[in-house]
This record gives sequence, C-alpha cells and structure tokens, in this order.
Amino acid sequence: MSEFDGAAASPDKDPAEQSRAARSAAANADPPTPGTGGEPTTPPGRGPLLLRSFLQNLWAANTVTVTILAIVLATVIGAILIIISDPEVLHTYSYITARPQDALNSSWAVVSEAYANLFKGAVVDPAAVQGWINGTNGWELVFAPISETLTYTAPLVFTGLAVALAFRGGLFNIGAQGQATLGVILAALAGFLIPLPPVIHVIVALLAGALGGAIWGFIPGFLKARTGAHEVINTIMLNYVAVYLLSWVILQKVVHDPDRTDAISRPVDGSAQLPRLLGGDLRVHAGILLALLATWAVAWLLNRSTFGFELRAVGANPDAARTAGISVTKTYVLLMVISGALAGLGGSNMVVGTTASALTPLVVAQIGFDGILVALLGRVKPWGVLLAALLFGALQAGGNRMQSYAGISLELVTVLQALIVIFIAAPALIKAIFQLRAARAARLQTSMAKGW
Repeated sequence: MSEFDGAAASPDKDPAEQSRAARSAAANADPPTPGTGGEPTTPPGRGPLLLRSFLQNLWAANTVTVTILAIVLATVIGAILIIISDPEVLHTYSYITARPQDALNSSWAVVSEAYANLFKGAVVDPAAVQGWINGTNGWELVFAPISETLTYTAPLVFTGLAVALAFRGGLFNIGAQGQATLGVILAALAGFLIPLPPVIHVIVALLAGALGGAIWGFIPGFLKARTGAHEVINTIMLNYVAVYLLSWVILQKVVHDPDRTDAISRPVDGSAQLPRLLGGDLRVHAGILLALLATWAVAWLLNRSTFGFELRAVGANPDAARTAGISVTKTYVLLMVISGALAGLGGSNMVVGTTASALTPLVVAQIGFDGILVALLGRVKPWGVLLAALLFGALQAGGNRMQSYAGISLELVTVLQALIVIFIAAPALIKAIFQLRAARAARLQTSMAKGW
C-alpha cells in the first residue's frame, strides 16, 4: 500500500489533511502514457480543442453564418432559374441520358456568364483593369462598376435605416416609399424654385426632402400614439396618396417643364446637385458619404442616447416602458418623424444626386419597398443595413450588365433579392438544410419588431 493510500485510509487523519494529501499525490504523480488508457487532456484554448471549437462555432446557426448561407442558397436557386429560362440549355436536357456532358457544359456556360457579368457590373471588370495597365482605356472604366454600385446604394441606406429604426421601436414602417416620395417632391421644388448659391442650395434641398419625409412620417406616428390606429394600414394608404400627389404636382404649371409634353418637371438647378466624387462620367456622388454619416448617427442614437434607450425599451415592451415613466406617445411620434426624415433623405438623393434631375412619376423607383428588404437583411441594425444596402446596390448595378451582356432578365435580380430575404427571415430553414448546430440559434428567434 502506498503512502497516499495509507493516509487516505487512516481514520486518525483530519479530512482536510486527507484532501491536501490527495491533491499533493495527484500533482506528483507521473503523467499518463499515451495509448495506455490515460490520454492527456489538451489545455483549454490550445491545440485541437481550439480548432474544434472554432469549427463548431463557425458551423452554428449564428447571424453571420445564416446570412452567408442564405446568399449562397439564393445564388444556387438563381442558377437553376437561369438554366430553366434558357430554351437552348433546356433543350440539351431532353437527351441528357445520351450525352450528359452537353447539358452540364451548356448549363455551366450560361450560369458562369451570367454571374461573371453580375460581378463585372457591380465590382470590377478584369478586362478594364488590364486595358488600364496596357494604356488602351482610362481609369474611369475600372471604377465604373463600383461607382454604379455606390450610386444605387446611397438611397437604399436611408430607406433601410428608416425601416430599421422603426422596427427597433416596435413599429412596422411600410410607408418608407411614401415618405421618400414626399422627400423627392420637396427636394425638387426647392431645387428649381428657390435660387440660392451652390453649397447652400444643396443643403436647403436636402433639408426640404427630410422635412417632407418627416411630415409624412408624423401622420401615422401621431395616429398610432393618439388613437391606436395601426401604422401598417396608415402607411400603406399614405403611400398611395404620395404617388398620386407626385403625379398631380408634376402637372402644375409652375412645376411642369414647358418644353415637354410628357409628365416631367423642370430640371433641378445645378447648384442644388450633390457633387460627384470621382468626376467625369462616373455617377457616384456625395450622397454615399451622407449615407455613411446617417448610419453612424442612427447607431449612436440607438446605443448612446437617452432617446435610443427609451426607443428600445418601448419596442421591447410598451407597457413596461410606460410603467417606468417613459412616454410611449412621445416616443412613437418622434420615432416616426425621424424615420420619415431618413426616408425623405433617401428620396432627395434620387433627384439631387445623379439618378435623375427632374420629377417623373417613377422617379422614386422602389427604394422605399427595397428599404424594407435591406432592413430585414441587415437584421435591423445600422451597420448591418449599410452592408445589406451595398449588397442590393451591387445586385442592381450588376443586374443591368447581366441583362445587357448575358441576356438575363433584370427581374431575376429581384428574385435573387427576394430569395435572400426569405432565407434570412427563416433561419430554421437554413439550419435544417445545412444541418447547422443549434447552440446559437436562439439568438435568431427574437421578434423583428424588437430588433434582432
């Protein structure tokens, strides 16, 4: 019997002394020999355990993994749609059992060409880079794709922030489209009806656009706070009002272009246009810098300000916030005013930027409705919204080239956007398809209206 065994078995020893003796014996014991049943354990945070922990967390249902896999899955489904929408490629599948390589080669050719043109139109064209190096073309062609992407991104950031901010406060702002429409109306009117010096004119036009959006956001916010009227119904109805108001404004004598017979307003003065960042024919303008500033401001408002705390408290539980002394009525009204102002700035970018220089019935396009998708994809968080807007801007810019060079319908890009959002909004589906770990999935199961 060893000394340790005798000490542990002796009834005369104090239990504390026995415990100390046991720890000392364990510390002085020889380490177990590998292969004899006593494998040494790797210290936590080092060696294989660290790698295994990293891989387990990487393949878990967390926000980043789900978002990336949703984009990948949407891309795969988009490839299938490209294949079945091409009659020539579809014909090769009629004799796939005889010559399968024909179907595979033609499918790869059409899909790779489509996505290659999507990349070239959104990020960079390698041929343009090579031509710049060789001196056969200028630097403008190199930066043209990213310029288009940023041009489409700028207004989406504002409308995405407008929807996301309302979500964080517990409101579903469907009216970003109408708020952007009022913003573009007032920004354009200030742009060609008020003669001002260049810098001041731009500021006044932007402020007018923000004011228009704020007014259109105040109406549903006030109705929600005072009467309990649902903001979804109110904002949807106000979208229609804004569309018809735009059509009516354009036809007024003081607004309509006297040299045109179609529905178009006078052009915005050059002094009210946002400056272009790269010059030449590249369309990217200072609106993207304002979008970055707005993203930072909204992030600060939510996380650093008293109003941001009240906003999140109301969004989480209005009754508890009211009990804590927070004015839910005031919060709802201010929230919709700020949200509307952001959407109004997005609309202003459409007419004081480089997208258009005059009012038309379709000048706002779908930036308000796309802003809802951007907010969902960005997990209703400011910097996430910025990245989501950048992705959507890239899809729109690349989709134009994909349609022109690969003959792919531009509507397919809209389908890709919708698929991405569908998969993002259904993390359980992504988890089931890719067999993700469920350890962190609970984080994705909170309500969108309370902030993901």
